[in-house]
Amino acid sequence: MQATVEQISTLERRIHLAVPMQQIETEVTTRLKDIARNTKLDGFRRGKVPMSIVAKQYAGQIRQEVLGDAVEKSFSAAVRANQLKVAGYPRIEPKTDAAAPDAIEFSATFEVYPEIALGDISNAKITRSVVTVSDADVDKTVEVLRKQRVEFNSVDRAAVAGDLVTLDYTGTLNGEVFSGGEAKGFRVVLGEGRTLPEFETALIDVKAGDSKSFDVTFPAEYQAAELAGKTATFAVEVTDVSAPKLPEVDAEFAKSLGVTDGDVQKMRAEIQGNLEREVQNRVNAKVKEQVMQALLESTQIEVPKSLLDMEMQRLMKSARDDMQARGMNVQDVPLSADIFNEQAKRRVSLGLILAEMVQVNGLVAKPEQVRKLIEAFAQSYEDPQEVIKWHHQNPERMQEMESLALENNVVEWVLGKARVDDQVVAFDELMGKA
Repeated sequence: MQATVEQISTLERRIHLAVPMQQIETEVTTRLKDIARNTKLDGFRRGKVPMSIVAKQYAGQIRQEVLGDAVEKSFSAAVRANQLKVAGYPRIEPKTDAAAPDAIEFSATFEVYPEIALGDISNAKITRSVVTVSDADVDKTVEVLRKQRVEFNSVDRAAVAGDLVTLDYTGTLNGEVFSGGEAKGFRVVLGEGRTLPEFETALIDVKAGDSKSFDVTFPAEYQAAELAGKTATFAVEVTDVSAPKLPEVDAEFAKSLGVTDGDVQKMRAEIQGNLEREVQNRVNAKVKEQVMQALLESTQIEVPKSLLDMEMQRLMKSARDDMQARGMNVQDVPLSADIFNEQAKRRVSLGLILAEMVQVNGLVAKPEQVRKLIEAFAQSYEDPQEVIKWHHQNPERMQEMESLALENNVVEWVLGKARVDDQVVAFDELMGKA
């Protein structure tokens, strides 16, 4: 076997290979003999089929298999001999201008991984939020949980904000009922904003048994194009008005949240613990995002097109799978891999930079780190031990946790080198509620 390497560009290479014809023919003959020993055809006993008949039936297929194996082995050997790190898959092509009559010549074109020179991270500025979960934050969360468990009871009075109104309605445009313009038993909580504001406002002060007509103008950007910007008339018949009743914060409420002994203080402590975990997760996520951006800005690399193409295809498939899971018909949504170019480039670049950082700085994830990550993740579930067990039985999830541990190691390393500014932030501001 002979091999020469040609550099086409910074990352692209082409290997020229020649496999001796005699090597191919010898292997073909060996495989045909193996087949002949086990072949049974009509008129012949097993193993007694003439070689000429076996060759006529199987030689073409066997030669293709042998040639494929020889090309793969030759390419792999040449890559090892030249210490090349192949990115993606090679493009194998036969040589049309082959000069050696006693050899099969071909070329393999491929990309190699770039040489990465890690940049100086010491000038990077990272802002880290410092957040304290207060009793008031716990109180707000308790109120949210109460509202999630609200009960509605019918009342004999006019509807006010917060009431649940049940009604039948008919909506018309120019006297004609529009598509989706009729409903019976429609339920709306006044003030929640789940229907058009004009519709909800018109229901203030109605009582069970009332009939009412009113106009509603649909927004210009309304999802139903035939209604966008138009004014419709609604005729409604109110069948019920119900007032909300929030549960008391007592032992029964605590039990409904999984505190088996009904201890309200224990319930509040668990809520605070959950909030603190969520705060830490958000702080960590924001810090990690800044670290990754700093790494991208400090280290410039050329991304192999083969890796970029593969990542774009992966992202496109993920998007299609997500749309299908949402019940959408993906055939109606034209998707091109090119729209994922920037996202794919960022992901591939970060992957290459992180891999280099881990190798250069010895940031390999340790088993105890992975274990702690799994245990921390499991704490938000009702049965943490089952979640931990599930992770250890799932190689894919274990790989994800190992990758997360590696990223955390890189983040910690960068925080030790960069300029970190700790800033006190209110809980609501961090959670996006301010």
